Amino acid sequence: MTKKIIIYSFLGLVLVGAIISLVDYKHQLNNQPAVSDDNVLQVVAAENFWGSLVSQIGGSHVNITSVVSDPNADPHEYSSNAANARAFATADYVIINGLGYDSWANKLLSANFNSKQKILNVGDLVGKKEGDNPHLWYSPDYVNQTAAQMEKDLISLDPRHRSDYEHNYKNLRVSLLQYQNRINDIKQKFGGTKVAATEDIFVYLAEATGLDLISPPAFIQAVAEGNDPSVSSVIEFENQLTSREPKVLIYNKQTVTPLTENMNKLAFDNKIPSVGITETIQPPNISFQAWMGSELLALENALNR
Repeated sequence: MTKKIIIYSFLGLVLVGAIISLVDYKHQLNNQPAVSDDNVLQVVAAENFWGSLVSQIGGSHVNITSVVSDPNADPHEYSSNAANARAFATADYVIINGLGYDSWANKLLSANFNSKQKILNVGDLVGKKEGDNPHLWYSPDYVNQTAAQMEKDLISLDPRHRSDYEHNYKNLRVSLLQYQNRINDIKQKFGGTKVAATEDIFVYLAEATGLDLISPPAFIQAVAEGNDPSVSSVIEFENQLTSREPKVLIYNKQTVTPLTENMNKLAFDNKIPSVGITETIQPPNISFQAWMGSELLALENALNR
């Protein structure tokens, strides 16, 4: 009888110890870091401006690969490689600009179809179609729509960290307001002021700031598409600059051609200040909103001259 009691007591202690260990394990599980390396979402953005936004929303729960980020290269001429193909094939979430701007990305998605991954095509999201101006990140409204969709998509892919995504998105919205408030300031101070641009990258921002973009549409669209503008549009643009019609010239520093360089020189010769803007974030290690803020500050300073 005594032996049985001892055995039962021993078994009881073992059972109690197992229960305590299980409770302790669950406690540790519930209090471990929010995300481990094993469950970080793999996110690929075709361009670093969209990559910056999704990175700020995803925080430590995402690993971002931004494909087009070279400040010295023309994004329109980008050619994908094997590393890009692997990144697209294994990503949980892919973000592309659309509208033909990153057609190479569409080819990679078609070649490596993955029914489990989520894809955000920004052009489709904002209701644009092929042939429309693809420089969507220069529209504050489209940026806001895209960031909101990114938050929804990340929550859908990783509902466990919903509160973190919501918190990060809220902080991003506050931060985006800083550069968007500067847009409103420029509109209040300089709305209706005539400006010129070497290509259509500035169209959305001109609309947002209320500036009157007078450069010939045929010229700026042809340059954006890598084509030669018509002679008549070149002459019209040159006449605008020599007569000092626009107060500021905005030029794209990443799609430089002899013709756009000539327009920039013509502006300089006629004492029209020039403001350089870029296709991708420059320098690449700063945030989207810091990049936009610096460009807008340069524009505002030029308009103030």
